[in-house]
Amino acid sequence: MTGSTAASFTADDYRARMERAARTAADAGLAGLLVAPGPDLVWLTGYTPPAVTERLTLLVLAAGQDPVLVVPALEAPDALRAAGAAALTLRDWTDGKDPYAATAALLDASGRFGISDNAWALHLLALQRALPGSSYASLTEALPMLRAVKDTAELDLMAAAGAAADATFEEIRNIPFAGRREAEVAADLDRLLRRHGHEQVDFTIVASGPNGANPHHEAGERVIARGDMVVLDFGGLRDGYGSDTSRTVHVGEPTDEERRVHDVVREAQEAGFRAVRPGTACQDVDRAARRVIADAGYGEYFIHRTGHGIGVTTHEPPYMIEGEERPLVPGMCFSVEPGIYLPGRFGVRIEDIVTVTEDGGRRLNTTPRELAIVE
Repeated sequence: MTGSTAASFTADDYRARMERAARTAADAGLAGLLVAPGPDLVWLTGYTPPAVTERLTLLVLAAGQDPVLVVPALEAPDALRAAGAAALTLRDWTDGKDPYAATAALLDASGRFGISDNAWALHLLALQRALPGSSYASLTEALPMLRAVKDTAELDLMAAAGAAADATFEEIRNIPFAGRREAEVAADLDRLLRRHGHEQVDFTIVASGPNGANPHHEAGERVIARGDMVVLDFGGLRDGYGSDTSRTVHVGEPTDEERRVHDVVREAQEAGFRAVRPGTACQDVDRAARRVIADAGYGEYFIHRTGHGIGVTTHEPPYMIEGEERPLVPGMCFSVEPGIYLPGRFGVRIEDIVTVTEDGGRRLNTTPRELAIVE
């Protein structure tokens, strides 16, 4: 797919993003940013190359300079059709020419640059040979919050993706579970997400019975039976922005213990959500959710972080985890997803995407968090 991730973004939107990224890089002591094909390039320019090849494609950003996109000549027509093309200068190169020399001419020979995490080693090493005095840092390390704060248009797209995931859950809970393989239910989730507008499905976890104790279980051939707890975790991209939600359902009536564990996770998820407010450290969201589970005696069975950022990818900074002291800022979007995983028995996870508001937080998933009974 080439062009913009969503029709609502204009060349001016992309120009503002590139200018802000260049300023942020300068404030961080970087000479500029080098952005390879991937989520950052899409977010900054609206451009996705038509194929992933060994040919160099690189966006060069530096404060006080016009953005330049270095592209292979045979892909230049696609780049020119991108929504952000009018906000940058295109510099193409033909096979047989040295793209690294052309790129090096745009760079401070002794500068330190942020570079996309997914840039090929082939390209980075060639740039280092062309500019032996230069140095590089991964974008996630150098500017982890580059995409973290969403603007109003982005938040609208995030909310629409969340609503599509919610609609998927409302439908899946009315589809039979008992007697069907996990993989069949996962296929239903994929189909429903796409029917509700997702162009990309990143994961459809269906973890039944003892498989629920594995947070990242791959849906398989296990046949779901009455009496099973089933963890559902699914999401992907809709109009270029991510969804990710988890609900735990039960096939038939649950036991008292299963209800109690689910109630603890629901209370923990609520506590994590209520901890969300501007200025609060990310780790405090994790602490709030984890405290509820620990106080109930299940602390050792909550085995992952409470949340992760989400935007043009389904996992990105910031992370709700102990040791992350970065403060929450209005416009950040992330998951709040505590869980309890009892090995060999069952698991429970409840997850909403939450965005930080001026005075607290707003859920982008609104389906009931009570334990749903399915057939």
